[in-house]
Amino acid sequence: MSFTLIHTNDLHNRLTQAQADRLRLLRVSLDGEALLLDAGDAVGAGNVTFHPAGEPILDRMSQCGYDAMVVGNREFHVSRYGFQCKLSRARFPVLCANLLPRGGVAEFQRGDSDLRDVDPEESERAPSGVPVTPYLFLQTPKGWKIVIIGLTVPMVTERMAARWVSAYLFRDPVHTARQLVPELRARYSPHCVIALTHLGLRRDQLLAEAVPGIDVIIGGHSHDVLERGVYAGDTLICQTGSHGRFYGRVMLDLDGDRVRGRASLERLDPGGQT
Repeated sequence: MSFTLIHTNDLHNRLTQAQADRLRLLRVSLDGEALLLDAGDAVGAGNVTFHPAGEPILDRMSQCGYDAMVVGNREFHVSRYGFQCKLSRARFPVLCANLLPRGGVAEFQRGDSDLRDVDPEESERAPSGVPVTPYLFLQTPKGWKIVIIGLTVPMVTERMAARWVSAYLFRDPVHTARQLVPELRARYSPHCVIALTHLGLRRDQLLAEAVPGIDVIIGGHSHDVLERGVYAGDTLICQTGSHGRFYGRVMLDLDGDRVRGRASLERLDPGGQT
């Protein structure tokens, strides 16, 4: 039984219509046994700026069938209004498990969905006041059970002066994953646990070493081009560089009770922005 992950990261508003069409056709050709994921920093806005009308690239990503993305530093904003504006045009789940509202303790809540029919009203269950969901549980037509956990580089923590102007705080991603991975494995018995991260390669390696039970890390933030991925222990770490030059493909196969992944990169159509 095989399954495919198609992934991008750090697009920085550089996804053309031709590139989007190629990703959409690739995902469709795999007949439901694939996920299209993004590891953050897809938008063009800066870390402190935002467009009240939202980010047009999220329309394009929605149209080509992205199943989920993780919050990157470019998608985050310290204000509730700014954060919601940045994400408002995404018609797919946006993930981050280590984000919570300032002054409150976020409980990890379910993020169940069916790969064939993702209803945002049902699948995007998040802690109160946070416009993202911690994770998704997906089951494919042929029976793959997959958990995807979103983890983002901490941008405002309780030790920073910026906490006083931020509506949100970030928990340590390793601490968050240590709590969440065993809980979700016990609850869902998934074939594969994916960490969809915007942490950078070094932090991804530390995450893999510190948290058993993560099969694949689809990462971003450090713009590393990993042609075949890299392993940290039993965890395959993948990243595609930046600016839409490449997309990644991970072929997953079950080997007994373990999942094995083979990673590769392919060039996207280099056509100009439209």
